[in-house]
Amino acid sequence: TGNAKKLEEVTQILGDSSPYTLVAKKIDLPEYQGEPDEISVQKCREAARQVQGPVIVEDTCLCFNALGGLPGPYIKWFLEKLKPEGLYKLLAGFEDKSAYALCTFAFSSGNPEEPVRLFKGQTHGLIVEPRGPRDFGWDPCFQPDGYNQTYAEMPKAVKNSISHRYRALSELSAFFLQSDSTEPRPAPS
Repeated sequence: TGNAKKLEEVTQILGDSSPYTLVAKKIDLPEYQGEPDEISVQKCREAARQVQGPVIVEDTCLCFNALGGLPGPYIKWFLEKLKPEGLYKLLAGFEDKSAYALCTFAFSSGNPEEPVRLFKGQTHGLIVEPRGPRDFGWDPCFQPDGYNQTYAEMPKAVKNSISHRYRALSELSAFFLQSDSTEPRPAPS
């Protein structure tokens, strides 16, 4: 990712479990179409090819139940055009304001012969009128189930302990800690 906020969040959540040194690499990946898992695998393979080494690629979806899962993997484009206020207004004609945030981390060792591994996390919640700072995507309009605050209103430590990204990274972290086949490698230069 070239997104400093995402890398900061990933580093905070993963802690010392990664056998790799994480570095942000802004690379130009095509915008793949399809189901979230397919998109993650394609992006990861292409990133590993470009970097010529191990990569972790993140893909996030925000899925509105009333819209059959849309915007889903296309949330980036919806957000760019509509902002959090527009996302909220998309559901104006629907009683069902429920949604889920899905984060998928795809990991490639850099070896094209090895399969891409997927680690997923999901958080259910509601799409609400935006509240809180507007500095991190759709966080102002997503209120996780069981909380009275949107992601944007939550202290980082709270958000990072319940978010879809946290759940996916917990799986990735467990994989790194359990995997005997993962040899630590230096960060790509």
